[in-house]
Amino acid sequence: MAAIIENPRILALFDVDGTLTIPRGEITPEMMAFMKDLSKKITVGIVGGSDLPKQQEQLGNGIVNDFPWNFSQNGLVAYKNGELQEVQTLSKFLGEDNVKRIVNWVMKYLADLDIPVKRGTFIEFRSGMFNISPIGRNCSREERDEYEVFDLKHNVRKNMVEAMKKEFADLGLTYSIGGQISFDVFPNGWDKTYCLRFLKEEDYDEIHFFGDKTFEGGNDFEIFTHNRTIGHTVTSPDDTREQCTKLFMS
Repeated sequence: MAAIIENPRILALFDVDGTLTIPRGEITPEMMAFMKDLSKKITVGIVGGSDLPKQQEQLGNGIVNDFPWNFSQNGLVAYKNGELQEVQTLSKFLGEDNVKRIVNWVMKYLADLDIPVKRGTFIEFRSGMFNISPIGRNCSREERDEYEVFDLKHNVRKNMVEAMKKEFADLGLTYSIGGQISFDVFPNGWDKTYCLRFLKEEDYDEIHFFGDKTFEGGNDFEIFTHNRTIGHTVTSPDDTREQCTKLFMS
């Protein structure tokens, strides 16, 4: 972490998949070097939907110490300058009866779903969300890419989300399609805007957000459109680097 930041009152928050890395890929040394250079210019924060171990796989084991702010699971696990600020949990919020209700329904729905390939880990229970994958998170990179094309054509995830909205209308849940193979389910307000509660308005003149799933229904949409942020849609890590260079490095 840089000791001196030229413009500390400008904060840029970055999604991970599709923004700093390819989906589920590791950050390249060149991209990490660029982020370290950027962190000398402005305050930098990471906000991803995955849990911290997955974020560390993609960005490195020391990621909570690399930049002033680190948010995993949309901020339900929050670090400031390497120190843990808060951990919120889904099971505590919903209660075990509702957790079981959701898991049982999803398993039945997926059992009746006819798609070309099914693998393993269809439901991943994270401390702040359910991550649900019709093909299963154990699929290979090739299977992941092929499923994404199939899903875009047949609206598998979109249709499942609509069914869940009807089934669990009483629980106040948000459904967010992100990445190639899965979607997230979490309580209303537990999207990426959750991280903003840790960022005092008086500490920053500008808060920028960079993400690739900024369309309505995507898992970056809420923070992208929030009145406290300046949203930027990116298409790849290279695009992120190019946009940040023009905005902050010139």
